[in-house]
Amino acid sequence: MAKYAFFLGCITPFRYPGIERSTREVFKTLGVELVDLEDASCCPAPGVIKSFNKATWLAVAARNLALAEKKGLDIVTICNGCYGSLFDAAHELHKDPKILDDVNKILSEIGLKYSGKTKVRHFAEVLYKEVGVEKIKKAVKKPTGYKTAVFYGCHFLKPSKLKQLDDPEDPKILDELVEAAGAESMSRKGKAMCCGAGGGLRSQFGETAMKFTKANLERMKADGAEMIVDVCPFCHLQFDASQKELGFDLPVLHLSQLFGIAMGMDAEDLGLNAHITPVKL
Repeated sequence: MAKYAFFLGCITPFRYPGIERSTREVFKTLGVELVDLEDASCCPAPGVIKSFNKATWLAVAARNLALAEKKGLDIVTICNGCYGSLFDAAHELHKDPKILDDVNKILSEIGLKYSGKTKVRHFAEVLYKEVGVEKIKKAVKKPTGYKTAVFYGCHFLKPSKLKQLDDPEDPKILDELVEAAGAESMSRKGKAMCCGAGGGLRSQFGETAMKFTKANLERMKADGAEMIVDVCPFCHLQFDASQKELGFDLPVLHLSQLFGIAMGMDAEDLGLNAHITPVKL
C-alpha cells in the first residue's frame, strides 16, 4: 500500500473540512494510506512570504519537509499553493547544498534537520500516476453525470519543466480523472487561466481578482458547465465565495469531493453545508 504524509494546509481545515474528509475516504477506498503530519505549519504561502523574505519561506517550508522526512514519507498535498510552495522549496534545497546548510542552521534551533530527501506530490498526481484511472473507475458506485468545468489553477502544472506532469497549455490529467467519476469535462477557452485569487491579488486588489473570476465563470457557463471541479482549496474559495456578488450560481467541488460522491459519500460527510454557493446532489 502506498503511504504518504498528509499535508492539509490552511484553508481546508479552517474553511472546507469536507475536502479533508473526502480525501481521506477516497484514498482509503483506493488503497492509499495517509499519515497525519503532526505539528505542520502553513506551507508557507508562495506568492506572499517568498516575495518578502525568501530565507523565511525556505526555513518554514523546510521545517514541514523535515517533519515528513522524520516519518520516512513523502508529502501529499490537496492544495495547489501548498504543492507549489513545498515542491519549489524541496527543489531548491536539493540542488544547492549551501542553501540547505543555511536552512539547517535555522532548523537546528528547534532540534530539526533536513537532508533533502522528501518528495512533494499533489493528490491528483498520485491518483493519476500511482492509482490509475482504471482502478478509480472500478471504485465508482454512482457515476455522477455532471457536465463539469475542470479547473487546473496555476501551481499544479507549473513550473512545467520541473514538474513534468502534463502539457501546461493543453492539459488532460484532471479531465481524465473527472471522467473516471462518470462526469463530462467540458472544453473551454482559457482553460489554464488563473482563478484571480493567487499571489495576494484577492486580498490586495479584490476588484482585479473578481475580473479574472468573472471571465472564468462566463466561459464555463458559455460552454455548458453545470459544476466546477478544482484541485485547490484557494481556487475553491475564490469561486465559491465570489459567485453571489457576480451573479452566478455554479456549484463548486474539489476533485476529492467529486470522487466522494461517486464512491457513495453523502452531503454531510462531504461538508457541502460549508459551501457558500449551494451544491445540490
